[in-house]
Amino acid sequence: METKNNNPLWTRDFTIITIGSVVSMFGNSLAGFAMSLMVLDYTGSTFMYALYLMTYTVPQLIVPIISGAVLDRFSRKKMIYTLDFASGAIYLTMGMLLWSGWFSFPIFALFSLVIGSINSIYMVAYDSFYPLLITEGNFSKAYSIASTLETLSNFMVPLATVLYNLMGLWPMLLVNGVSFFVAACLEVNIKAEESYIEKQSQRLDTQDMKRVERVLFDIKEGFLYLFSEKGLMVIAVYFLFSAMAGGAAEVICLPYLKSNYKNGEYLFQCIFGMAVIGRGIGGMYHYRRKIPEQLKFYIALMVYVIIGVFEGLYLYVPVNVAMLMGFIVGIGGVTSYTIRISSTQSYVPDETKGRFNGAFQVLSTSGALISQFFAGVLTVYMDQRAVLLLFELVSVGAAIVFVGFNGKHVKPIYNRSM
Repeated sequence: METKNNNPLWTRDFTIITIGSVVSMFGNSLAGFAMSLMVLDYTGSTFMYALYLMTYTVPQLIVPIISGAVLDRFSRKKMIYTLDFASGAIYLTMGMLLWSGWFSFPIFALFSLVIGSINSIYMVAYDSFYPLLITEGNFSKAYSIASTLETLSNFMVPLATVLYNLMGLWPMLLVNGVSFFVAACLEVNIKAEESYIEKQSQRLDTQDMKRVERVLFDIKEGFLYLFSEKGLMVIAVYFLFSAMAGGAAEVICLPYLKSNYKNGEYLFQCIFGMAVIGRGIGGMYHYRRKIPEQLKFYIALMVYVIIGVFEGLYLYVPVNVAMLMGFIVGIGGVTSYTIRISSTQSYVPDETKGRFNGAFQVLSTSGALISQFFAGVLTVYMDQRAVLLLFELVSVGAAIVFVGFNGKHVKPIYNRSM
């Protein structure tokens, strides 16, 4: 029988972080898709588009490992608002340069590399700080809100397409820069205590180490923790393959639709817009109702399989069927996300969250980077749809082999009250 939870979710700090996230996410969604369209228009090449995506992804192979170790001993709140201020300045600068008529693809790729590096640190800091602002018993509800808001920000994509075709990219970069400044100004006012810093500083086994030596020790300890928790390791390995499928879809879907259909970018929005709607509806459901604890593992596994199959078939079926499949994928996606993120973040100790999230992000990014490169190469020799289907079926196999066959290790993490 489910016990009533009297702890309020909407505390002052949780409200601030949520509002700040909304502001920055909506601005980022507006600029991000328009940047992709500009690269496609400028290069006209799926392979060059893949290389552009890689410049954003490459930093996420190394940076999260280092930042995760640092952020278990440093204020995650300070890192979050500092990076938001930095991002705001960079986007405003790039927007002004484009407004003046200046453009260079190599410099644009470098801009993507810098933003990718900042985002690599930010995501580890945010993922490790956000759980500290959630009151006991509200993890599932809080992450359903986070997922719903992220989903709603995707509704900026159609607006980004219209604005890009009307005015170009620079206005959206300026808007994104301002949104980061607003978010940072809000985040400065969060008052949550970060007790893990003192706990780490009191460790006797690292007090005599130099700074670099301590970072290397913390990195090693983070991976040892992940490997010692077989359930967490199995989840992380599956999401490496899931990220491979996602990376392939990112490289293939938009260029395929844009090159094979008139106004293909709008068809892309129709299909993935239905996924956004599905995620929004699913998120609102999970905000109001909790998934029965004993069913979480089986629901997550079923969703992993369905998503892989449906996403692999998007480009083979009529658009209206793909839209229906996208809607189902959206509902399933927010369900699996809520189960996975709330379970792992409530399971991992606060003083280890930075290193765990850094290691997890590196594994996921490795998968995305590998697939972005090889999917781009394979499309030169194979049908784009077949390449996407191949990567998606590999993710289905990984779900069955790694998660399904290791249920005794994953269930204690997923099937918990949060």
